[in-house]
Amino acid sequence: MAALTGLSCLFLPLLGHLPKAYAATDPYEAENATLSQAAVATNRTGYSGTGFVDYTNVAGSSVEFTVNATAGSTSLAVRYANGTTTDRPLDISVNGTVVASGVSFGGTGSWDTWATKTISAQLVAGTNTVRASATTANGGPNLDHLDIGTPATGGPAVPFGSHTFPYAAGMLKPSGSQSTIDQAVLKTYNAWKSAFVRKNCGNGWYEVISPDADHPYVAEAQGYGMVVTATMAGADPEAKTVFDGLVKYMLAHPSVNNANLLAAEQDASCKSVDGSDSATDGDLDVAYGLLLADKQWGSTGTYDYKDLAVKHINAIKKSEVNPTTHLMLFGDWSDSGESHYWMTRSSDWMIDHFRAFRTATGDSTWDTVRTAHQNLITSQQSKYASGTGLLADFVVNTNTTAKPAPGEVLESPNDGDYSWNACRDPWRIGADAVTSGDSASLASARKLNSWIKAKTGGDPDKIASGYHLNGSVFDSGNDMAFTAPFAVTALTDSGSQAWLDALWNKLATTSIDPDLYYGGSVQLQSMIVASGNYWVP
Repeated sequence: MAALTGLSCLFLPLLGHLPKAYAATDPYEAENATLSQAAVATNRTGYSGTGFVDYTNVAGSSVEFTVNATAGSTSLAVRYANGTTTDRPLDISVNGTVVASGVSFGGTGSWDTWATKTISAQLVAGTNTVRASATTANGGPNLDHLDIGTPATGGPAVPFGSHTFPYAAGMLKPSGSQSTIDQAVLKTYNAWKSAFVRKNCGNGWYEVISPDADHPYVAEAQGYGMVVTATMAGADPEAKTVFDGLVKYMLAHPSVNNANLLAAEQDASCKSVDGSDSATDGDLDVAYGLLLADKQWGSTGTYDYKDLAVKHINAIKKSEVNPTTHLMLFGDWSDSGESHYWMTRSSDWMIDHFRAFRTATGDSTWDTVRTAHQNLITSQQSKYASGTGLLADFVVNTNTTAKPAPGEVLESPNDGDYSWNACRDPWRIGADAVTSGDSASLASARKLNSWIKAKTGGDPDKIASGYHLNGSVFDSGNDMAFTAPFAVTALTDSGSQAWLDALWNKLATTSIDPDLYYGGSVQLQSMIVASGNYWVP
């Protein structure tokens, strides 16, 4: 079996058959496909049908299959042979959109030895085209046939691409067909998974690695992984396996202060370090991911997702919510005798999560928590950023008159600016706005959208990576962590279609950088929301 290279997470294990989540159909023979700079041949053995296709040795030579399918995520299994030791990569396109670029088709030992390479792709109901195009002067491997899978019963309740939960009335979506939009998300997800999802520490654990964070593994990353994986179920046949591995990792790394919370940081050996206490943002997403998993797969399997979620939610309430202000603390290490107790971080103000926690637990405290945060967002925008809507990374004096941090209080001299924490706020606020239609969230999201659209003249390349609350730039760099979230707030404004399309094109055409976990993770999750695939359990 040839080693997988490039976007390796695109490929399912090469077991000679389709994954269990799919039922096989009759194969589409390559000799019956549409050929460009390729020819039907019969001079090898072991092929099916009446022949196979031999690519001309030029870049751009291609085989295009016309297939029938039901709508949804489907496996595409390509049977091929490569009698050389040189990789012959192919771009795989569905309905004209590249869904997997530079897919490796390495040597199979001889031209008479056939192997199967399988990827996942979104197909539309009815007729689809699947094209395999050579990317190098060596052309492609010999192609025998294409198998497509059919989504079987017993899968996730809300498969990616099903759009089961429509957004609030009046929300925009990027221009173009929904299948093309969904395919762009799936392509980014596959690249993100390849770059950051790992099994580095054994024990049946999966981890999301964070090469650009202070430690190789941080709670925020594991939370992102759980939310993303549960959301992408149906598009990724491995989603439940990965999710359960992330759960196992989470349970093996409890906070020392509250065992139902996740320790914030682990070293390269997956050992908790720096006090083994918690970080609120990670815990919020862990709990939310568990609620998504309960809705997707139920809670009667290896893990009782619902029970774990409620335990996590109750632990957040006990140890990460200030009982006086009802605002989120930084972690379970901040108590009434600690200097950060009357501070809060704007990127922890996850309004839709609080709604989900209320639904899951029936605890009205979460209504109080949600309202407190929405009121704080509104007041901070009005008092300190009336022309921009920007929020500070950190807010202080929450027990008296809450205001942006006057300087460094936890991370940097820009703690009172719109910096590397607050850059996620348009995504978080916008996610609640589009799913709930809440007037306060919509107003806050629209403030941010109006300002950034005007500030950049509608050019996403002009979004900087750091602003003072008055809108002046203090860091002129560009990073997806700052760019991507504004695609979510653009959904809320009926006059922002061109701006949304410009942002979406930027996100859809920007490759995941394997060294930048943070920006890549924010990019993917912003795309999930902007594509209409986000939902609140």
